[in-house]
Amino acid sequence: MLILPESIVQVLNRFAPVFSKRVWRLATVLLVGAILTPGKRTVSAALRVMGLSDEAHFQNYHRVLSRAVWASRQLSRILLCLLLDAFVPPDAPIVVGIDETLERRWGAKIAARGIYRDAVRSSKEFFVKASGLRWICLMLLAPIPWIGWVWALPFFSVLAPSERYHAERQQRHKKLTDWARQMILQLRRWLPGRKLVVVADSGYAVLELLAACVRLVNPVVMITRLRLDAALYDPAPSRPPGARGRPRIKGDRQPTLAARLADPATVWQRCQVSWYGGTTREVELASGTAVWYHGGLPVVPIRWVLIRDPLGQFEAQALLCTDLTETPAQIVAWFVLRWHVEVTFEEVRRHLGVETQRQWSDLAILRTTPALLGLFSLVTLLVQGLLQGKNLPTRQAAWYQKATPTFSDALAFLRLELWPARIIWRSADKPDIVEIPRGLLNCLTDTLAFAT
Repeated sequence: MLILPESIVQVLNRFAPVFSKRVWRLATVLLVGAILTPGKRTVSAALRVMGLSDEAHFQNYHRVLSRAVWASRQLSRILLCLLLDAFVPPDAPIVVGIDETLERRWGAKIAARGIYRDAVRSSKEFFVKASGLRWICLMLLAPIPWIGWVWALPFFSVLAPSERYHAERQQRHKKLTDWARQMILQLRRWLPGRKLVVVADSGYAVLELLAACVRLVNPVVMITRLRLDAALYDPAPSRPPGARGRPRIKGDRQPTLAARLADPATVWQRCQVSWYGGTTREVELASGTAVWYHGGLPVVPIRWVLIRDPLGQFEAQALLCTDLTETPAQIVAWFVLRWHVEVTFEEVRRHLGVETQRQWSDLAILRTTPALLGLFSLVTLLVQGLLQGKNLPTRQAAWYQKATPTFSDALAFLRLELWPARIIWRSADKPDIVEIPRGLLNCLTDTLAFAT
């Protein structure tokens, strides 16, 4: 039986009702094992690090992912509520980032696999394709007290299968924006009374998605990049009494943002805005309102924001926001937070073993990657409870002074609390000598010897 700190038990117990008692005991072992394991995150690796190499019924742990009855969506909602309680004040807007990532996987038995552009390895001049699974992830963008800046905390991930997968099953293929719309609507149902702000890249600047968010009873604010040649119009004029025919849905055409950018008459305002890397930067902003329209698609009112650098160090770009009342500086500040989503994707690959799992079962695949992504947030929550307002210790060296803790420091701190054994002093006269159980010593040495 695992002996865990009380603060960790209180958090984990929130998830227990989703599982049966028997499955929860097995799932807890896999969870702690996934945190303690270096390298590949496989079930066998988790059992080894937990000292269960001789477990005769090891298949029961595999069945937690491939056969057991439990709902990932319920776990996502519980995780989100815990994150909001810990990091977001009740009266503050909830800022969420949405993006997709590619889990590089090969294998004929992985049914949902497809060939996609590898965004990590590609650039503007170099296009790289890779085989894998495409995941769409919602992440809470919230400041972490013991870090001093924002982290992107995954809480809800969905597999977006390839077009071939749906064609083979004679199903309608769902685009990324279709999945995103459903995920955002689910988030709104979970949080009906809170202000939601969703930031995304240009791939989600799609009129159908924006219209679905705007037309809700309690609208979701969407912030994305906007094309400089987008067709923007004035709002439709008021309809005169007695007029016949279909009401107008838009007014006169406005100049494109590219034209506004080149127009010397455009009014620019210099201001300091939050920027990438937790810094501030002076930029020039121009803003206005319009309706975005394309033939046969919904009409969406937006506030557009043009950003340019007075020093000319980056190309001018445009953003859109579906809330017309927000200030341009606030829109830029929210959009810049999206950078942390890419950082989290890199951290889960480097420290939590995403892309190293080896499940072939469809159900196990649907559960394992979201669990590893959510593990990033769970580690953050557990460390928050253990610190109790104190600072997180960071690993230092004579040749490297780390100013700010990183996720690797948080993971190492949690691992020190999770090793399932007690350390006993041998003698009060020799405090440098300790006595540890042989089982723990064997587990530690085996983990270190085979670490990769």
